Amino acid sequence: MTSKSITIFRKGLITGLTLQLAIGPVFFFIINLTLQKTFWNGLIAICAVTLVDYFYITLSILGLGKILEKPMVKKPLGTISYLVLILFGFLILKSIIINFNGLKLTTAPNNLISSFTSAFILTISSPMTIVFFTSIFTAKAVENNFSKKELSIFGFGTGLATFIFMGLMIILFSIIKTTIPLLLIQLLNGLVGVLLIFYGLMRLIKIFKNKNSN
Repeated sequence: MTSKSITIFRKGLITGLTLQLAIGPVFFFIINLTLQKTFWNGLIAICAVTLVDYFYITLSILGLGKILEKPMVKKPLGTISYLVLILFGFLILKSIIINFNGLKLTTAPNNLISSFTSAFILTISSPMTIVFFTSIFTAKAVENNFSKKELSIFGFGTGLATFIFMGLMIILFSIIKTTIPLLLIQLLNGLVGVLLIFYGLMRLIKIFKNKNSN
């Protein structure tokens, strides 16, 4: 890598780490997965999220994000994605009701494939992410006059930030996991479920409000 490529990669990494500060439902889902199961379940889930991020970043660099900005495509995809979030939230709350035994925490089997699949579906069910990435890359391309190759290096750094930030978080929560009361972990599980449902409902309401106003 040339010094210019390293500088572009670093800019992408810093941009990605900054974006990670906007903590969303997926972050809480993975932290909860780490607390409920194991570090490896959290790690495999992060791999799924990073894979989806790179998928959307690639589409954004190729310019396909512009297609999803069209109302005829954006609204149906948005509706489906938020319904998936609500469904995940209800499934989490259902597992709490089934497994709640006072202060005794009953965890699900440590199935890595299940953890990967759940995180993958939850992340890819938010296709509006590609619009978000497209806006960022368009702005950076104009601001820095990036070529397609340079934009790819920038995108690689941005996507890697997801793995680094979430990886550090699950290491931290794995270390303090034994000091967290079991009831608090169960309550966190419930919070994640409620958060997913609330987020999905608010977005659906916004979509239908915009539809009625047009």
